[in-house]
Amino acid sequence: MSEPTYKLTVLISGNGTNLQALINACASSALPSTRIIRVISNRKSAYGLTRAAAASIPTTYHNLIPYKKQHPDTPAGISAARSAYDADLAALILADAPSLAVCAGWMHILAPSFLAPLAAAGVPVINLHPALPGEFAGAGAIERAWEAFRKGEIKRTGIMIHEVIAEVDAGRAIVVEEVEMREGETLEELEKRMHKVEHGLIVEGTRRALKEIGERREKERGEGEGEGEGEGR
Repeated sequence: MSEPTYKLTVLISGNGTNLQALINACASSALPSTRIIRVISNRKSAYGLTRAAAASIPTTYHNLIPYKKQHPDTPAGISAARSAYDADLAALILADAPSLAVCAGWMHILAPSFLAPLAAAGVPVINLHPALPGEFAGAGAIERAWEAFRKGEIKRTGIMIHEVIAEVDAGRAIVVEEVEMREGETLEELEKRMHKVEHGLIVEGTRRALKEIGERREKERGEGEGEGEGEGR
């Protein structure tokens, strides 16, 4: 197998339907010359690990509980445990030298001890969030949007793929798609429609992020060649 141009590390916590969309895209022209090199889950029972194994993708289970056991059950202790957990998660990812880390249903807020090492290594991190920019940050976004629609506060919600920064769900949006709300629709029906949109958007957001990485590589290569020519004169 030839070396892919782009390598992905995918972080999951659950069923892994968005992971499956990425697996399928890597096997098609949707994400050419791209391979998922590892799937990491913070939940041992996540079905996404089974999906990864079926696609012969290496998997790692990385859970916060052992870190909490090493620290006192105080706000400072919990903070220290999370910081150590995230630092080890960053080291685990960087050991594989991926081009991009994709949070595809990853239910853990990433701390600066994770983000700083990846930024220093030039590895962007993107996330799927089932809401529009600036709306319903954090957990339960679909349910909160559904409740807001019932109260007449909104007429649409949406999904975005965005860069991950320290502030939750507040990084630059890479791609956004609105989803219209429907009168009389149950929460379960809305969730089902949202998930269908997610499967396409996670692929498109990843494609765009990789395109930006490719453009940056070309720019750096061009600058390097230009410096070399200058030194030879």
